[in-house]
Amino acid sequence: MNEIDIRKGLVGVHADVTAVSKVMEESNSLTYRGYAVQDLAEHCSFEEVAYLLWHGELPDRRQLAAFQKDERAERRISPRLKRVIAEFPRRAHPMDAIRTAVSFMGMEDPEVADVSEAATRRKALRLLAKIPTAIAAFHRIRQGKRTTSPREDLGFAENFFHMVFGRVPAPEVVKAFDVSLILYAEHGFNASTFTARTVASSQADIHAAITAAIGSLKGPLHGGANEAVMHMLTEIGSPERAKQWLEGKFDHRALVMGFGHRVYKHGDSRVPTMTRYAEKMAEVIGDDRWLAIERVLAEEMLTRKNIHPNLDFPAGPTYYMMGFEIPMFTPIFVASRITGWAAHVFEQIADNRLIRPLSVYTGPEQRAVVPIKRR
Repeated sequence: MNEIDIRKGLVGVHADVTAVSKVMEESNSLTYRGYAVQDLAEHCSFEEVAYLLWHGELPDRRQLAAFQKDERAERRISPRLKRVIAEFPRRAHPMDAIRTAVSFMGMEDPEVADVSEAATRRKALRLLAKIPTAIAAFHRIRQGKRTTSPREDLGFAENFFHMVFGRVPAPEVVKAFDVSLILYAEHGFNASTFTARTVASSQADIHAAITAAIGSLKGPLHGGANEAVMHMLTEIGSPERAKQWLEGKFDHRALVMGFGHRVYKHGDSRVPTMTRYAEKMAEVIGDDRWLAIERVLAEEMLTRKNIHPNLDFPAGPTYYMMGFEIPMFTPIFVASRITGWAAHVFEQIADNRLIRPLSVYTGPEQRAVVPIKRR
């Protein structure tokens, strides 16, 4: 019998083709539909990038206006869903809340049973619009505050701040948040995207696929890493303690969150852009402490381990400096990544084949059942 090549974690396995995004190894750059993500972050809004991911091209002025109008019209969640969210345990993690809320949205959606591409696209737009509303609703309810209704006169990023905090911050803060959404929007066949495609390959509806993807994203080795980074920084507390703290991790061979990536060999191409906007946030609040800690960690990790930071490393403190509670970081990731997940679901159902890999059995050989002797 020929030896079977087992790739734990599917490392190096190409499961399908995609036209959505690519990491360009020659330039170490992530591209969405051929556009470098750092260029999109500087010159486009998150809504433009969402349109690009779903339609393959950047919108013109008319197309963008129509897309924004349609998304804004779908932002409100039903009174019934609000009541359901109000019943969630206050101690529940917001990722569990949004996972359950998306599942509930599926039960409410009038097209839930229609898995055609046209209906799936309409449902994706509703998810894009409603997910931030549900995230903000749970955040305010668990703080003992009244929920804030979405506004149709605000952009995607501005509206989220309005629903969470009841106000829209300075334009430079909104821009930094918008950039983070663009950088988080899509990243190939990562764990949550592959989960979404796997569920969609069974011809389940997009709400099922997105619910499963949220479950995958929650883990600290995937989306939850941005939260873990901030917990790490608050544990360290000051730049002076950073090197000693890291030595303790090295001594115990412990994982340092926010470093390393399965795909990038020479550093995450999204990090310089996000770091620049993190520095702008530090200027806005007049406190550079978190980034000072990160500079020590990044230098030591590169020198000692030759490991570079990933996007979660600058994104975590950026959200914290904006005023978001740490458990909100990964739900914000969800509000962004719904665009990439949906783009891959569209692609999967357009040329579908059930995803069903094989495994190599290592248990006992077939054996006989020996019945228990009964009196």
